[in-house]
Amino acid sequence: MKRTTILLGSLAVMLLMAACSGGGFKKTRSGLLYKVISDGKGKTVQRGQVMKFHVSQRIKSGSKDTLLGETYGKMPQYAPVDSIGPMYHPAEIFPLLRKGDSAVVVMLADTLFKKNPGGLPPYIHKKDKIYITFKILDVFTADSLAQKDQTAEGMKEQTRQQAEQQKLAEEGIKLRPLAVKEIEDYLAKNKISYQKTANGTYVQIKDPGNGVQADSGKKLSVKYVGKLFPTGKEFESNTYDGLVLGTGSVIRGWDEGLAFFKKGGKGTLYIPFFEAYGDRPGPGGKPHASLMFDVEIVDVTDAPAAPAAPGPGAPPAGEPHTNH
Repeated sequence: MKRTTILLGSLAVMLLMAACSGGGFKKTRSGLLYKVISDGKGKTVQRGQVMKFHVSQRIKSGSKDTLLGETYGKMPQYAPVDSIGPMYHPAEIFPLLRKGDSAVVVMLADTLFKKNPGGLPPYIHKKDKIYITFKILDVFTADSLAQKDQTAEGMKEQTRQQAEQQKLAEEGIKLRPLAVKEIEDYLAKNKISYQKTANGTYVQIKDPGNGVQADSGKKLSVKYVGKLFPTGKEFESNTYDGLVLGTGSVIRGWDEGLAFFKKGGKGTLYIPFFEAYGDRPGPGGKPHASLMFDVEIVDVTDAPAAPAAPGPGAPPAGEPHTNH
């Protein structure tokens, strides 16, 4: 059975407000703050059993409260109940819980830094607090019973995801003309001259370059700064070496837009969401997000010859580069 290891969880807002306003937090041996909200009717879980639960995670940083993720309304998580000792870990409180209980755990980032120097995500700062909530949905006395339930929940989750993707696709069709208008209004307002690709990427050419043309099949080295549109918030700055243009190894807005430049060229690509990540979450974490890239074509060379077709029994070629 696949076990879910919880390093950090989070908090549903209403439960956080109810728990924190009432006080009454206790401490584990490691100093972990926790509060259990229970009607006391169920049996306390036993070591060796498997819990099924929803979990939610938030970070409180000063007055800013950020939801990092949650499973509510999605696939529940499963975890065995065991004795882990004073590890400053949410699983410390598992043996205290019952079916139907809710629990709040508060982890101090400063303590986490001391226990994991250099091992925490960059969005966690030393004065932050990480709030975790659990809602115990069920407790299984045997691993086989938990496996059966997890399989059933997985099928439900697959159906939910398919419905969600269908809904996003329908929304995307409606949003296409709005995305086009938003970019064209932005370009007009800022008096930006542009050329447009066949499928709808807008290319501002600041310097066309004077070297080899970036044709389909050529190998490029591209220096770029990626930004969210229309805010201009930067999400990535890097150099992409070895991009073979026109092979579908990057988003279509890149494949089409970079072909307007020669070696040494500079400009900006304004890419509507349907030429970028479409219905999938993009760099900003949301679907249907348009993007903009400041690009510089550092080099254009011939791509290496394609390998010969593999003979009988030969392994397949490697996977293409992950889309930008």
